[in-house]
Amino acid sequence: MNSKNTTPDMNTETISTLYKQVTGQQHDNIELLTGSGSNRQYFRMTGIRNLIAVRGESIAENRAFIYMARHFHEKGISVPEVLAVSDDESCYIQEDLGDTLLFNAIANGRNTGIFSNHEKELIRKSITVLPSIQFKGAENMDFGMCYPLSDFNRRTVMWDLNYFKYCFLKATGINFNESNLEDDFEEMTDILLSASSDTFMYRDFQSRNVIIKDEKPYFIDFQGGRKGPIYYDVASFLWQAKANFNSEIREEMIETYISEANKFTEINSDEFKKTLHHFVVFRTMQVLGAYGFRGLFERKTHFIESIPYALNNLQTLFKNHSNEYPYLSKLLMQLSEMDINDITTLKR
Repeated sequence: MNSKNTTPDMNTETISTLYKQVTGQQHDNIELLTGSGSNRQYFRMTGIRNLIAVRGESIAENRAFIYMARHFHEKGISVPEVLAVSDDESCYIQEDLGDTLLFNAIANGRNTGIFSNHEKELIRKSITVLPSIQFKGAENMDFGMCYPLSDFNRRTVMWDLNYFKYCFLKATGINFNESNLEDDFEEMTDILLSASSDTFMYRDFQSRNVIIKDEKPYFIDFQGGRKGPIYYDVASFLWQAKANFNSEIREEMIETYISEANKFTEINSDEFKKTLHHFVVFRTMQVLGAYGFRGLFERKTHFIESIPYALNNLQTLFKNHSNEYPYLSKLLMQLSEMDINDITTLKR
């Protein structure tokens, strides 16, 4: 989140009351922060103590975050502590962890393709905590509090696959056989669901959702999490489009993850990597659906700029796996070779 140098032109009485409830004093200033792709609004409140206030349109989504944040905090997982919640649950106050996103902390490596030892260490620290979030976080968690669904199931998989089909694939203008595509969708769904487990699936575990404070990673925006397979989060993190991780870093961090996860359950490295590939394909398609909707339809620059990075990821995904999803792989390779300018022009 970045600061926006304007005072929010809206009624801030509720969050002002919450600030005083936490600190015992009035705030000095309220600053609206720029968000990402969500409908939530974030405010930095300064005074005797800096705090972050959040206003969310979806009460169910707010409840999910508040519940999970408190649950993870009790487990000793590094997340922002929720300090106060409004009676109607539309607003809440949490601790201020600062503005240093992992995404920005590794900017030089992302831009040059050469990550410094310090950048690699921050990446390593972040993925090292992931198994604790997944395994310890799932202990005694009430998955009924998850939003919008409690687990990774056939419906959620098909939602994401159709998101890709309708919000990105069709928007590119590529002609395709819908029946053949659905055959591969069904095959992929069966494979993904066979890997499901009772662990917590963060769902949007990526460098923009990690804050670095005093060289330690803290984790945010997990309210879309649910019960689900461990592979999804590894794919989300290491194949995040604009993170621009090379194959060497990915291999190193996968080994780091496996070593850490083995403290919770026995993992066969070869089998893990084989299954992970399917989730990388799936996650890449899911984010392309999001980029299509937010970028091609809503014309948000950040998402349009992310499309080429996701397309570049596609070029390597089927290098040695072209026969897994015969029709889908053909379409994805065709997409990866398209000029981004041709794609974005179609929805102007």
